[in-house]
Amino acid sequence: MNAVKLRIREVIVVEGRYDKNTLSQIVDAVIIETRGFGVFSGTEIVEHIRVLGKESGVILLTDSDGAGFVIRGKLAGMLHGVEIKHAYIPDIPGRERRKSRPGRAGLLGVEGMRREAILTALRGCGATFEDEKTDAPRGKAITAADLYSLGLSGVAGAAKLRGAVLEKLGLPRLLKGRGLLAALRRLTTLEELEEILRKL
Repeated sequence: MNAVKLRIREVIVVEGRYDKNTLSQIVDAVIIETRGFGVFSGTEIVEHIRVLGKESGVILLTDSDGAGFVIRGKLAGMLHGVEIKHAYIPDIPGRERRKSRPGRAGLLGVEGMRREAILTALRGCGATFEDEKTDAPRGKAITAADLYSLGLSGVAGAAKLRGAVLEKLGLPRLLKGRGLLAALRRLTTLEELEEILRKL
């Protein structure tokens, strides 16, 4: 029995057609593929994303490898005036079925993710699920100063501790800076982050 597709208001941007195929089996949304770095060889796709995303917003859902982060960063810089949400898939070692060997990073991409992981990533970025009510955030929001005081940035050993927290939350290890702060604010509160750190 096929699971029900969940309707999402935002335009979702993925890297390629296999990512789009995986996503289209899970959600009912406008899904645009960038053709990897091909999005930067012309302005048509970016303009298409901008026009469609002006009303509803855009969710960037790229692979967790270095290329995915480059595409995400460049697109975010090109989509001026559009609300952008960043959905991150977890670092899961493996290869997609259609490939004979894993990619350079050795991680599954969007196309290899299970339904639950995709939905967790979309919920984590604040995607608007039609017909679902969302609760207001609870607890204190995390700040950059909090990350420093908790040892997650700017101090010796921060990368290792940050990696453990990211793994616990199902976020990619390459996540840092403003992207890290935005993702943590969406997924957890200061009190919950402190509890995660206590249990590590």
